[in-house]
Formats: sequence, C-alpha cells, structure tokens
Amino acid sequence: MYATTGVTKDQFMAICRHIRGLSTGDRRTPWPPILGLPGSVQVTLTYLRRNRTQADLAETHGVSQPTISRAVSTLTPLIADALADWVPVVEDLHADTAYVVDGTLLPCWSWADRPELYSGKHHTTGLNVQVAATLTGTLAWVSDPLPGSTHDATALRASAVLDELDASTWIADRGYQGTGMITPIKKKPGTELSDDRKHFNTAVNRIRHLIERTIAHLKTWRILHTDYRRPFTTFRQTITAVIALHFYTLTT
Repeated sequence: MYATTGVTKDQFMAICRHIRGLSTGDRRTPWPPILGLPGSVQVTLTYLRRNRTQADLAETHGVSQPTISRAVSTLTPLIADALADWVPVVEDLHADTAYVVDGTLLPCWSWADRPELYSGKHHTTGLNVQVAATLTGTLAWVSDPLPGSTHDATALRASAVLDELDASTWIADRGYQGTGMITPIKKKPGTELSDDRKHFNTAVNRIRHLIERTIAHLKTWRILHTDYRRPFTTFRQTITAVIALHFYTLTT
C-alpha cells in the first residue's frame, strides 16, 4: 500500500476515520458510492502520490474516468480539512531553533492567461513555496504557495515568518541575502574570496544540503514534482492536502 498511496495501512484506516468524522450526520456521502470511502481515499492518495492519469486509475479500479475525477475532486479538500491539525504554522516554529530555508517550484501546465506563474529561475511555470527544516533535516514548515515568478526572499517575507521570528541564525542560499539570515558570501566583481570566506561558504553549503534533501522527500508526492494537470483553481487546494499528508505521515 505504501508504494502506491504513500501511507501505511494503519495510517490509511486512520485517514478514513478522520474524513468520516467530518461527514458525521450527513446522510448523503459526497464520494462515489461505487468506490465507497476507502476506495475513494485510495484512488485520491494514489493520484497524489504517483500522479497517474485518471484514465489509468479508472482502468485499474474498473470504473469510469468521471468517477475517478469525482473521487479526487471530492476527497482532496476533505483530506486537507481532516489533517489540517498536523500542519505547522509560523507560530509553531521555535524562536531558539536554527532552521535551513529554501524555496522550490511546484510545476504546473503553462496557462496563457497566467504569465505570473513563469519562473525565470526554473524556466517553467508553477507555484513557489518556502520550506524550512531543522539542522537534523526534519521538515518543520511549508509556506502558502505564491506565483512562480515570486523571488524566494520576497516569498519568505510575504509569509510573515521574518516578522514573527529572529532569523539571524537561519541558513539559506544567496537568494536570501538582505533578509538577515546566514548566506554564502558573494564575490564582488573583479575580486577573489579569501580562503576563510571560501571555507565559510563551503560550510554553509554543506548544511544547505539538508534542505535540498528535505524538499526532495516532500516531492516524492509526484503531484508536486511533475506538471499539475487538473484545473489551476484546484492546485493550491491540492498542495495543501499533500503538505498535510506529508506531515501526517512524518508524525504518526
């Protein structure tokens, strides 16, 4: 089960219970009756984990593609709501903890009417999220998504995390210079860095490897790694659901 859904059997059953708890008292369940709640949860988790096409999932489960679409459309927001308590917010970050921070692009199709999604850094379209991890590589926080054209430092400031916490011991790449965090020293034109500064940059980059690994782990949910195919209006909701699932699997 884990390979296709990203959760263990116990976690799967617990997610079903959490979702059913949201629907207590509602005689008309919103998920497709032919799949039931467990089947609909399995379809949705598989879609989020593997980013398989709906036609492929329909063939696997012996139902129509519209049935798969209904299951994914219905269960994605329910998963986000049911697991919301597992998602840390800015206030949950610790003032006395040093974090490693980086931004990442969650790619989607190129919509002609949304030029703000294009990231010049990544040369593709998507949404920018900021990710913080501890110095042990544990995921600590993920920001709300912003258009892909948003600079990393701007996106971090927009999250208000710099307003709430002293980030002077946090570590990031050169894109965050000016935020007060520890970043590699930039070489000035026509000059060379001293050996001490080169050693400093090497030390910072070695620590930054932690956040790159953390982001790669988050993107094992393939829906965040390959182009998002559903309507763009559902993308942020999908991101919220996946982040909730990821934190849930890390803490249960």
